[in-house]
Amino acid sequence: TAKNCSYIRSYLKTYGQELFFEKLSSVLPANPTGEDILLLTNLLGYEPRNSSRFKRDYQNSEDYPGKCILLLLKAINRIIKFRTRLPSFHTIENVCSALRNSKSILVLTGAGISTSLGIPDFRSSQGFYSQMKHLGLDDPQDVFSLEVFRNDPTVFYSIAHLILPPDMAFTPLHGFIKLLQDKGKLLRNYTQNIDNLEANAGVLPEKLVQCHGSFATASCITCKYKVPGEVLYGNLRRQEIAYCPFCEPERTAHLQKRDKMEDDGGYSRRFDHAASYGVMKPDITFFGEDLPEIFHSTIKQDIENCDLLICIGTSLKVAPVSDIVNMLPGNVPQILINKDPISHCEFDVDLLGYCDQVITWLTGEKLGWTIDHKDFEKILKSGLELDIIDGNKGVYEV
Repeated sequence: TAKNCSYIRSYLKTYGQELFFEKLSSVLPANPTGEDILLLTNLLGYEPRNSSRFKRDYQNSEDYPGKCILLLLKAINRIIKFRTRLPSFHTIENVCSALRNSKSILVLTGAGISTSLGIPDFRSSQGFYSQMKHLGLDDPQDVFSLEVFRNDPTVFYSIAHLILPPDMAFTPLHGFIKLLQDKGKLLRNYTQNIDNLEANAGVLPEKLVQCHGSFATASCITCKYKVPGEVLYGNLRRQEIAYCPFCEPERTAHLQKRDKMEDDGGYSRRFDHAASYGVMKPDITFFGEDLPEIFHSTIKQDIENCDLLICIGTSLKVAPVSDIVNMLPGNVPQILINKDPISHCEFDVDLLGYCDQVITWLTGEKLGWTIDHKDFEKILKSGLELDIIDGNKGVYEV
């Protein structure tokens, strides 16, 4: 549970690694298995990035306990480096004061801010990845694997319609980010989302870093010919592959050469990715691709200038974006707005609930601000109330 995780992490940070391992020796078996070590790692709030793949690759090998120990040591090292909650920042009044007075707010967003428009999140029990089991992939995240796309682009094209952004729509939460911009408070919005709904809300390009790319543009995987993302929407909705018009003749010749070679019993590595030759791909950052250059060029300076962090609608499980919360100076307040708490991070205030409802209550009820969104007044008058889960630790629910 989150309480157990918090206790174990607090013990480690307070007493250090040596006493922590002494404590472990009294509760772990004399010869702990890989599963015992992995359970401890999970109790610290960590799991392998691709848990199912990790177990598949190593569980039956002699090196499995060693691999699990490396994961545990990595988790311990990261926890020791984690920030500690600010002792004097844990009330709703603290949150309101910070929002009123801050001038350089860093907003970190994830899929939870778009779910009210029917766009699924990725990691919940009803999320996007849970819907990918029918594809027969070793790991559902492989739908965003560059290697899988190169080998068989039909995998991505068969599911992309599920996460296509609706035309010109945005949520009250997107409207809140625009409101911060209008008030001169928004330093930058680092979004992990690929739906480009921030642009629909009016967030300026210079105030937005789309850490994982977006559907806003698309490029040929072979020649890099770039088009507006909407050009592909029809194909994606019909689940039909879109091809680059400039690569079409070469693609045809390329496939003919491959087919002839295979008919003759030959093989050449130059045809390994023939299926994706000249295929158009939305400019989403797939696993195996670098993050956009703008992320690396802005994050260092933004960390230095930030005076408040608001993290919204994300489980913070994908690095390097998840690392931002621990890169900020220790005196910068951090606020979480999310459906569920995040056990592996130390936020000063957790505002739990659906993002649109939480932000509408906070802005309309407590700050007297109005978000420019058609549903703002309706949500505000829907009977929202604040429950105090743990006032001393700044945990509340709307």
